[in-house]
Amino acid sequence: MENSGRKYTPLIVGVSVVLPLVIAILYFLPEMENINPELRKYLNYLPLFNACVNGTASLLLIGGFFAIKNGNISLHKKFMSSAILVSVFFLLSYVAYHLTTTSTPYGGEGWDRKLYFFILITHIVLSAAIVPLVLITYVRALSERFDKHKKIAKITLPLWLYVTITGVVVYLMISPYYPFNL
Repeated sequence: MENSGRKYTPLIVGVSVVLPLVIAILYFLPEMENINPELRKYLNYLPLFNACVNGTASLLLIGGFFAIKNGNISLHKKFMSSAILVSVFFLLSYVAYHLTTTSTPYGGEGWDRKLYFFILITHIVLSAAIVPLVLITYVRALSERFDKHKKIAKITLPLWLYVTITGVVVYLMISPYYPFNL
């Protein structure tokens, strides 16, 4: 059983390296200017959609935590698999938005600006770190290595929850500065 999860190591490493690189590259690409105005109108909703998806992921993670604390393994699996699926939707939507739209600068000043950048920077750093942690935690569960799964899940859950919650907070803080009105 010990080697059953190791076959996923190249996939975990690949995704954990490629995903942050792709996201970093998005910030250096020019905005796609030739987008149909009707499509552009819908793309403007993606930050709100992403915040809702992050909020949903937070609720699923909390549900998964309580399910396992109450011994409901089946419900825990459903919550956690759903959280991963929702996070994949978030990533696809996030990439679509940032591939087609330049980043919005934060317009606040003073202490709220410092707070915003603290939250944003910790969110970004932990977003990159959470990818391999989630994948390793999930593979350990799938491989029925529950002792190791439980050990890493104690680290993964709070970090993943922080990332999903701060994703919503970042949206709420920057949304007044978007150059478009919904």
